[in-house]
Amino acid sequence: MNIVSLGKTGISVLQNAFGALPIQRVSLETAVHLLRKAYDGGMRYFDTARAYSDSEIKVGAAFAGMRDRIILATKTAAKTPTDFWKDLETSLRNLRTETIDIYQFHMVNQCWRPGDGSGMYECMLEAKRQGKIRHICVTAHKIGVAEECVESGLYETLQFPFSYLSSEKELAIVQRCRERNVGFIAMKGLAGGLITRSDAAMAFLAQYDNVLPIWGVQREKELDEWLSYMDRTPVMTDEIRAFIEKERNELYGSFCRGCGYCLPCPANIEINNCARMSLMLRRAPSQGWLSEHWQAEMKKIENCIHCRACASRCPYELDTPALLRVNYEDYRRVLAGETYVGV
Repeated sequence: MNIVSLGKTGISVLQNAFGALPIQRVSLETAVHLLRKAYDGGMRYFDTARAYSDSEIKVGAAFAGMRDRIILATKTAAKTPTDFWKDLETSLRNLRTETIDIYQFHMVNQCWRPGDGSGMYECMLEAKRQGKIRHICVTAHKIGVAEECVESGLYETLQFPFSYLSSEKELAIVQRCRERNVGFIAMKGLAGGLITRSDAAMAFLAQYDNVLPIWGVQREKELDEWLSYMDRTPVMTDEIRAFIEKERNELYGSFCRGCGYCLPCPANIEINNCARMSLMLRRAPSQGWLSEHWQAEMKKIENCIHCRACASRCPYELDTPALLRVNYEDYRRVLAGETYVGV
């Protein structure tokens, strides 16, 4: 069992954290059960966000009366001071707490700074002065913005996508966080579902003693898997190393992570699945992907109006319309029986 220290925050927690985005899709009763089971299994860090519909409410219900035993992290996507304070007060109420441990600007497109005219960083400072938050933190998806936030010295933790499919630049930012004493919180350790072998994902991340992975949990069997690694952490073996190398050769590069930040689409295309359909057919072969429903969803790509709104919103700066075209062409070949994918 590894202990991860989050940089200058002084917070140290067991190696796996609970990502509460998926629990917005389950009942309150189920969510509370999962959250408390996670706690009983050793998890102490729980991450949610104002943007995750009722996730905060469920986390608050699960840990009422237990506030001093856990680390609470949440986020605001506010762009104005007025919305910042509205979000913060809502989060405090939902989480049933007077103080949030890790308060994060959510998926920023710029590094908020004191005196930049926005007033946003000043809000963080005031919230900390009032005791409503303990640490000023940030999440990002774009590597350039993440690097700027780390170098600024203004943020105590960075939450950023990190898995064995990460690029060399992304690997380097983990090291830079270590050097700058910035806590590194890893999201998307399964690359949006494209990584299907959890022991390999865990063994890779466990190599970095300054990285706290957050695993999104919706089902009890998923939670059981991560909890089993608390005491029996997978280690990097020659077999896992060879497997990861094969995976990187197959998947590395410009692929859709399925995050959904590109949505909504004016042509009603379900981009977060359609733009990675080829990989899903090969990674998780299922006749379901070839159903009438998905054939109709993929056909919507023909109606793309090329507004490029999806590309402008993509945190990974992908050419999303091009990905959609390539995936649609491949999908049609599969339907015609030209490509074998094991379904």
